Amino acid sequence: MAIDLPREIALKTIYDINEKGAYSNIALNKQLESNTLKDVDRAFITELVYGTIKWKLSIDYVISSFSSTKLKKISPWILNVLRIGVYQILYMDRIPESAACNESVKLAKKYGHAASSGFVNGVLRNIARKKESITYPDKQKDPTQYLSVKYSHPDWMVKEWISAFGFDFTEDLLISNNEVPDFTIRVNTLRTSKEELIANLSENGVQAEAGKAVEEALILKNPGSFLKLDSYKMGHFQVQDESSMLSAKILDPKPGDLVVDVCSAPGGKTTHMAQLMKNKGQIIARDIHEHKIDLINEAAERLCISIIKAEVYDATMVDDSLLEKADRVLVDAPCTGYGIIRKKPDIKWARTMSDIKEITDLQLKILNAASKYVKPGGFIVYSTCTIGKEENRDLVERFLAVNKDFSYEEFGELLPDVLKEYSRNGYIELYPNINKIDGFFIAKMRKRG
Repeated sequence: MAIDLPREIALKTIYDINEKGAYSNIALNKQLESNTLKDVDRAFITELVYGTIKWKLSIDYVISSFSSTKLKKISPWILNVLRIGVYQILYMDRIPESAACNESVKLAKKYGHAASSGFVNGVLRNIARKKESITYPDKQKDPTQYLSVKYSHPDWMVKEWISAFGFDFTEDLLISNNEVPDFTIRVNTLRTSKEELIANLSENGVQAEAGKAVEEALILKNPGSFLKLDSYKMGHFQVQDESSMLSAKILDPKPGDLVVDVCSAPGGKTTHMAQLMKNKGQIIARDIHEHKIDLINEAAERLCISIIKAEVYDATMVDDSLLEKADRVLVDAPCTGYGIIRKKPDIKWARTMSDIKEITDLQLKILNAASKYVKPGGFIVYSTCTIGKEENRDLVERFLAVNKDFSYEEFGELLPDVLKEYSRNGYIELYPNINKIDGFFIAKMRKRG
């Protein structure tokens, strides 16, 4: 009785994410790299992993409704087998319910005790028979619980967002968070043109179309194993979302500038800035981890960029050698990441509301330190890939209240036309449900000359 390899790989990956706290993208890539697989199997594993993690709360609600054994009493391996099975039954129409059940039973026999397979078989077949009659919390009686279970987001998160954005906006945001995002790349205009890259990709069977907002952006409709493409190896493009590209566009570095990027890894924004600078000047790119410095250097080498000096440095510490030396500084701060849940659904389950204060304290410390590098008349951009005001507008206001020599700098003229209306006198807030790109916050400030 052979076990289906793709499903087993998905199970191991999900186990590492749910039980060991592994990052979804890293855990998945590790498994995919260590196994020789067809593209169709890679795609199936990827959907199983991200789909099961994305819908975990909803799936657990359904399992609880059909299982006489409480979730906390079910062994982690068997619970994750059930989750994979339920995901296939409820969210993958093209998978026969019999296949979802039978393959889950095989996994249960291998990863559980003797009775596990019978338990898994009973629960899954019962769910398959009665899936049309599954009821969710009442929307009128408990709107928070309804949204939490219906769209698989933590209760506390839904509550916070309803308070900040209102019910309708929050429901729209949750729906968007569960959608598959576009696969977006940035054309490296140091090496090729947009038209040449589109033609090259087409010759290799990859369909590309213009991005939604940023001139350098392309959306790939069928990227497949893009790492194998000659155009990637030759540095003709970098994988990057359009929201992320906007940080560099708004900082607006010029050829010959000295730019400091204090939280640079893995280098997407850094290499974009070098591109905007026409590879002239210098960018000091820093990260606290040595292995992440390697990622910056690898990206710069592949993209044929020579002006980046990557170095290990703690962004919370002030470097006296850079005091008032930089024309422009980028602080792409560590954050909760709630603007990129579409790409990394495990982010939803990684933190609680109590973590916010610790994160904002770190963000403010980094912003304060980085501001010391800005020369009079220079600029600093603060950005995050999250959507809560505590890490964004409130954080910048806290900074400006103490640092009186800085003020908001309007940047509407630097934005593409489709985003100009979202600019607010020195900052912009982007949401996946409104702008159809990653959720992001970007603020630009000028130091008095």
